[in-house]
Amino acid sequence: MQARFVLLPGDGIGPEVTAEARKVLTAVATLHRHEFSFEEKPMGGIAIDEFGDPLPASTVVACRAADAVILGAVGGPKWDDPTAKTRPEAGLLAIRQELGLFANLRPVKPNRHLIEASPLRPELVEGTDILFVRELTGGIYFGPSGVSDDGRSAFSTMVYSVGEVERIVRIAAEAARSRKGHLTSVDKANVLEVSRLWRRVAAKVMEEEYPDVHYEVVLVDAMAMHLIARPRDFDVVVTGNMFGDILTDEASMLPGSLGLLPSASLGDPGPGLYEPIHGSAPDIAGRGIANPLATILASAMALRHSLGLEAEALSVEAAVDSALNDGLRTVDIAAGAKGVSTVAMGDAVVARIN
Repeated sequence: MQARFVLLPGDGIGPEVTAEARKVLTAVATLHRHEFSFEEKPMGGIAIDEFGDPLPASTVVACRAADAVILGAVGGPKWDDPTAKTRPEAGLLAIRQELGLFANLRPVKPNRHLIEASPLRPELVEGTDILFVRELTGGIYFGPSGVSDDGRSAFSTMVYSVGEVERIVRIAAEAARSRKGHLTSVDKANVLEVSRLWRRVAAKVMEEEYPDVHYEVVLVDAMAMHLIARPRDFDVVVTGNMFGDILTDEASMLPGSLGLLPSASLGDPGPGLYEPIHGSAPDIAGRGIANPLATILASAMALRHSLGLEAEALSVEAAVDSALNDGLRTVDIAAGAKGVSTVAMGDAVVARIN
């Protein structure tokens, strides 16, 4: 297979971890006789510095022509001026719109070799395997917003259409059907009118199109508690943009490190965008100690969802598991011991693929 990857290294540790993902993808291509090409493009703070735009037009053009896009991370103190007209994070919202990426898939599955790293008791975390499906291009982040002329009030509006709810619920239901057959929809229908629409539309889709999938509804505040008290009870969870943003960050702590969790943002048609859930970590940038595993696992998601290479994706995931089983740890998961470097962890995964 021939496939084109666009790499958006971004800021902070982004270039370091995307370099390791590229190394792993190259090893996969060599072993399985694929032809993968890679092109790096600027995005985030580095793009602001060079082009005055966190998402230059040339980057958008390259991404649209790609089969998959791998993103590192964006942002940092250098660009945190609240008076700035543009910030690195604006590039994230823009690329989602430009590529039509309406569905964010975030798996939360603590690694069996690192259960002790979780802040929760092992018996609560062990066996957790949740796939969050977050709507990504609607809701309060994209609704009408503004500030009054005198600056004394502001507003942000949560808006969803029937079509937006239908398509994200279908993505989640299909995923649930291929997993344990259990879908949980999260809303705030006891307070928000937009959530009442969400609940009506989701229930109709599930009743008419997915009667074989067990379906339940949970209010967002209750879900926040359930994730800590009984995370093993959930399979696929679907929710809107803001609720999904908050809940997935909460769930990311179940494995004990942000350095282990990947995500995929998908649309139809066009390439998917794959990234680690962690930030740019400017405090450790350039020190060679960042954990590349989340980005490497994101590349496995790219192989699976954008290229349809399931066996190759599984081989990457198995290589990561093997490296952890053999005791390799970067500093964030080393529990006080000396960890291996970013490059050494990437090399270990490559060795186990080969």
